[in-house]
Amino acid sequence: MPDLSGCENLTLYILVARDQFDNLDKHTQWGIDFLEKYAKFVKERIEIEQNYAKQLRNLVKKYCPKRSPKDEEPRFTSCIAFFNILNELNDYAGQREVVAEEMGHRVYGELMRYSHDLKTERKMHLQEGRKAQQYLDMCWKQMDNSKKKFERECREAEKAQQSYERLDNDTNATKADVEKAKQQLNLRTHMADENKNEYAAQLQNFNGEQHKHYYIVIPQIYKQLQEMDERRTIKLSECYKGFADSERKVIPIISKCLEGMILAAKSVDEHRDSQLVIDCFKSGFEPPGDFPFEDYSQNIYRTISDGTISTPKQEGMRIDTKTTVGKAKGKLWLFGKKPKGPALEDFSHLPPEQRRKKLQQRIDELNRELQKETDQKDALIKMKDVYEKNPQMGDPSSLQPKLTETMSNMDRLRMEIHKNEAWLSEVEGKVAARSDRRHSSDINHLVTQGRESPEGSYTDDANQEVRGPPQQHAHPNEFDDEFEDDDPLPAIGHCKAIYPFDGHNEGTLAMKEGEILYIIEEDKGDGWTRARRHNGEEGYVPTSYIDVTLEKNSKGS
Repeated sequence: MPDLSGCENLTLYILVARDQFDNLDKHTQWGIDFLEKYAKFVKERIEIEQNYAKQLRNLVKKYCPKRSPKDEEPRFTSCIAFFNILNELNDYAGQREVVAEEMGHRVYGELMRYSHDLKTERKMHLQEGRKAQQYLDMCWKQMDNSKKKFERECREAEKAQQSYERLDNDTNATKADVEKAKQQLNLRTHMADENKNEYAAQLQNFNGEQHKHYYIVIPQIYKQLQEMDERRTIKLSECYKGFADSERKVIPIISKCLEGMILAAKSVDEHRDSQLVIDCFKSGFEPPGDFPFEDYSQNIYRTISDGTISTPKQEGMRIDTKTTVGKAKGKLWLFGKKPKGPALEDFSHLPPEQRRKKLQQRIDELNRELQKETDQKDALIKMKDVYEKNPQMGDPSSLQPKLTETMSNMDRLRMEIHKNEAWLSEVEGKVAARSDRRHSSDINHLVTQGRESPEGSYTDDANQEVRGPPQQHAHPNEFDDEFEDDDPLPAIGHCKAIYPFDGHNEGTLAMKEGEILYIIEEDKGDGWTRARRHNGEEGYVPTSYIDVTLEKNSKGS
């Protein structure tokens, strides 16, 4: 659109834009349509940002931990880092919502308001232009009518002139006819003069209005349309900038979110996680010792004189150690004797280390309860003293039942703490004793077995050793005391091995990946499940290595 600020361009603008009113109408309408098109683009971008933020929040909610406050799951650094990343991602989603809100308020809302104002202003300017054009057209019609009327009267006057001259030259015409023709000529001439004056006035008026229309009214309207279109362009430029600024403002916060994710990744400590696993699952059991050498060649060197009447009896009473150990080994309970029924109060069904942790945890809880009861007792005593000094505030005897109940609870808690501390001392004493026995057994293994008799006697001469019956003869039920020889437990379900397990430790059961086993006892909280193969072999497997399916009526073997 031409610049109207300079007078030297005004005539050129009029010559160019004189008949371009319709084109300007189309151009300004296109400008408003383009403005609304950009507003639609911003609206769709806002919807994308809102949906993106919503999907991010749903993703965070899906993977956030849903643990109760009493959950004792170890907090590994890798898990904590992942939870921190989820928190940072949730903040990142909030910043995307801020971007959408800022675009909606600063860009989209502003565009829609400005579009409405722009349409109103454009309509007003176009109406003024059309009114000015209609008024000019009316002036032109009036001038044209007066011109046609003047032209018509001039032709009539010429006809009257010709008629008068013909009659005046005609000798046969009477004087009355000539006089009448002269009067008619004068009348027509007078009317032609009047119409000429009217036409001149209308022409002057039209020329004035036309000059005013093309040099004042229309240029002013076009200038207003030009300013309107320029303001529209400026508004678009501001909205373009606001569109970018809406996101640029949150970039520092988004950068902090990303930095938080990087710090969370750097906080992962593999050694600490490994130590958590060790502290959580260590049982406190000592590794099994070496099996002693059993010298079956003693019967070969036994002389006839050594045989007595009691010898066959002793031989008959001798128990096959290998058979007994093999039988007992198949029924070995990984953490001592197997528990019967529900969990015991002293946690004796748990491994030593796990039992020690449970007892310590219970003692801490009882101490906290005892402290609460102590604080309550002190508060009741103070309140009782206040009531005794100020009887109008309350009856001191009304606090006595509550005080008695509190004292009773304190005594009960003290007894519970003492009992659990005794169990804890017992566990700690057993662990220490087991370590001492292990140390002494390592020393005893240094003694040559060939110089030690079955009864434990020692002699310098190997030929003078007293060859008596093995120690097992004196205690034929030794293994029956340590391992219960009851009927096989029924299967309560089955499991599938997810990972292979070597089962080197005594009491464990080796398994291959994908192998199906029967479940005969569930995990008691120590991380081990008792299972049985189809051939009857039993043992313990890690609970985390299997996929367990419990059944009410399961096939047992």
